[in-house]
Amino acid sequence: MTGQTESPLGIAVLPVTPFQQNCSIVWCTRTREAVVVDPGGDVERIRGALRELGVTPVAIWLTHGHIDHAGGATELAGGLALPIIGPHEADRFLLEALPQQGLMFEMRGVQAVTPTRWLAEGDTVSVGDIVFSVRHVPGHTPGHVTFFQKELRFLLAGDTLFAGSVGRTDFPYGSHEDLIAGITGKLLPLGDDVQFLPGHGPAGTLGEERRTNPFLQG
Repeated sequence: MTGQTESPLGIAVLPVTPFQQNCSIVWCTRTREAVVVDPGGDVERIRGALRELGVTPVAIWLTHGHIDHAGGATELAGGLALPIIGPHEADRFLLEALPQQGLMFEMRGVQAVTPTRWLAEGDTVSVGDIVFSVRHVPGHTPGHVTFFQKELRFLLAGDTLFAGSVGRTDFPYGSHEDLIAGITGKLLPLGDDVQFLPGHGPAGTLGEERRTNPFLQG
């Protein structure tokens, strides 16, 4: 009987906040080190999931500065003594305004975020043995980044690309043109076989989006 080889990467998705944002816990299965990606809120649920999974959190990664993705980052980082990595510095104004965003959406106690490290195009970040490359894909927000694991063909897409849709750009700082250029120029060329996890809704493949996503046709 042939045993099944364990994947080097573990992923658990926790929809958090009233926005049902896909906070994810991503870990290296060899070292059991983990990162929490986009902890938008419900921090006690996230901490409980970390304990249940039996992983050791080493960092928080942020794709961008919206409240549903970053609203719980400072609380979680403070409680677990974790560095906050990302997004690109162009989202500094959003992270500084998180308390005001919280009041708008009746989310109490949201704290501003000061990242330990800003990210830029071409940077790398790692968890255990697993290295992800960073792509700066503005449009939804000016400082939005994505995280790509080449060998495992996996992309943390944030709010750039969804199954059948793309990120909102109807903000004063949004740009639909920049977003589509980033998706078509930086994400789709990663390969049709790449699986991606978006910030909301189900996962998908880049190939399926290239072929059928109405925002990417023509």
